[in-house]
Amino acid sequence: MKAFAYILECADGTLYTGYTTDMEKRLACHNSGKGSKYTRGRLPVKVVYLEECPDKEAAMSREWHIKKMSRDQKLQLIEENKAQKNE
Repeated sequence: MKAFAYILECADGTLYTGYTTDMEKRLACHNSGKGSKYTRGRLPVKVVYLEECPDKEAAMSREWHIKKMSRDQKLQLIEENKAQKNE
């Protein structure tokens, strides 16, 4: 089963990192105020980074690694991903 590691940008400009097996459903959950305590008070949120992983365990591992990054490193990851998609 495919899974995803993702970064959301909250309305206040902060970043939230998570993982899911259904990105559309998870994003809707976040934006309804039921996704996480952190995002609940920072709505709306939008996906700014999405990385497909082969399974849930890989997505959880990738989430952990992304959460260990500094904000600047996360922003660089987001920008590199955008650049790759535009090539």
